[in-house]
Amino acid sequence: MIAKFRALPGREAELLEVLEELVEPTRREEGCRLYELWRNRADAAEFTFVEEWASDEALAAHAASDHIAVARARYPELIDGEVDLSLHDLAR
Repeated sequence: MIAKFRALPGREAELLEVLEELVEPTRREEGCRLYELWRNRADAAEFTFVEEWASDEALAAHAASDHIAVARARYPELIDGEVDLSLHDLAR
């Protein structure tokens, strides 16, 4: 899973704080293999989660978790547009 976020102008620090609060509880979730938050070097308003999950069910449980719900409630005041979500598989 790749999840991209663009902060509203002037809200970059607040969005970063909300996203950083997701890292530790998510890493403790069953089925979480990788959960990293990246910030675009060329565009400080763009943040990306790179995620790897053991199964689609584990990803669905993550999406339904309480800490994700808390963050989603803050998104309208912090995010420009929608979260860009895309699913990927290893190319082998």
